[in-house]
Amino acid sequence: MATIYFLYRSTRKTAPLTVRLQDHDQKGKKFQFQAKTQFDVSKVYWEQTRHKKRNVSATDKKEISEVNKELSKIENYLIGKFKEEKPEPTQKDWLKETIYTFYNPQKDEQKSDLIIDCIQHVIDTAGTRENSRGGLGLSKSREKSYNNLLNVFKKFQGNKKYKVKDVDINFGKRFLNWLLNEQKYSEGYARKKIDDLKSVCADAEVNGIETSPQLKKVKGGKTTNDYIIYLSPSELKKIEKTKLVSEALQNVRKWLLLGCNIGQRGGDLLNITQENFIVRNGLELIELKQQKTGKNVTIPVLSKTKEILKEGLPYKIAIQNFNNGLKELCKIAEIDEYIPGAKIAMVNEKGKELPKDENGKYIGKGKKRKITGEFPKHELITSHVCRRSFATNQYGNLPTPLIMQVTMHATEKQFYGYIGKSSMDYAQQIADFYEKQNAKEKKEPQLNIVKNASNQ
Repeated sequence: MATIYFLYRSTRKTAPLTVRLQDHDQKGKKFQFQAKTQFDVSKVYWEQTRHKKRNVSATDKKEISEVNKELSKIENYLIGKFKEEKPEPTQKDWLKETIYTFYNPQKDEQKSDLIIDCIQHVIDTAGTRENSRGGLGLSKSREKSYNNLLNVFKKFQGNKKYKVKDVDINFGKRFLNWLLNEQKYSEGYARKKIDDLKSVCADAEVNGIETSPQLKKVKGGKTTNDYIIYLSPSELKKIEKTKLVSEALQNVRKWLLLGCNIGQRGGDLLNITQENFIVRNGLELIELKQQKTGKNVTIPVLSKTKEILKEGLPYKIAIQNFNNGLKELCKIAEIDEYIPGAKIAMVNEKGKELPKDENGKYIGKGKKRKITGEFPKHELITSHVCRRSFATNQYGNLPTPLIMQVTMHATEKQFYGYIGKSSMDYAQQIADFYEKQNAKEKKEPQLNIVKNASNQ
């Protein structure tokens, strides 16, 4: 069993005591740790008074009692920590560190149960939180989403101070109604904010903060994406042949064509450099790590990719400039068929898009919101069109599992919900399949049995 000793190891008249912890390892070999305390006593007291049992004054008795009381606190703390942590003899600094924590205990922070404080806590600890890929650190988009929630919720609560336990079914309905009808947010965005709020409350619960028993019943969830925007092969050909004067738009076009050929998200696409191009076993490849999923993707460099990049990679461009450039490019290429969709626009108090001047700038003040309706297709084009166009256009040409190896969809169900194919497209595909089968059967040589004629 570990033994504690206190020693006066100084030539000064008054000095802090040294503490020594001694024990034996599993082989019976003695070892010890040593460290200085912050408890000062006089040399005279330690050498002449401490060990006296008789003939001591009342003052000396009081001092002895006070010293013993303080040393018992230190001894009990160290013995308790030694049993709990079981330090190895090689951990020479263990006693020094343990003495430090005795004098500098960690104070339990009083955790706030206010919703805005809990949202802020998630934001402040974003860098050390486990992400969906099993690593540490939330993505920039997730961190941005929580920052947006904080701003939105501050506006929602006004002068009120809502607590985590207030988030029940009725609260969720009121918040959703406010997001949709007063703030004119899209249903998808509103439901996402509800989900973010539920995540914050669940995190608070883990930290010992009371939540409503109805929290899991609060409705958030994703909306069905009814607007799948992609560029067909004929539209891409049209864009490719469009005459462009602007060097910036030529660069945007190059990124677009490359993106529709390799099927990656805008952020991953625009980060491609020459270092992503490698050769393995004589095969030219593009290798990259997807920002969103953390998965490694290997894409063969086909003849079309080589044709696009015959004069080198396009120069780097910010995602927002890419999105703006895509709309302008597709407008010039007359990709202007009116189709149903959703876009970000400046809206008035009724949620209607503000009018624009001849330069395309909004007239008047409003709020940025996602609106739905029928618009010229070029107004709906964003960087995501690259990945969706690749998946949709290659479906039926390549086996689905091979396309999914590029897009990195986890399941075929996800993939089929992602591509822009209607029931008519599937019907046509089935008809084409059977037509090919019939043509194949007609081409197969027929074996005719010829009877040998006998001599008459």
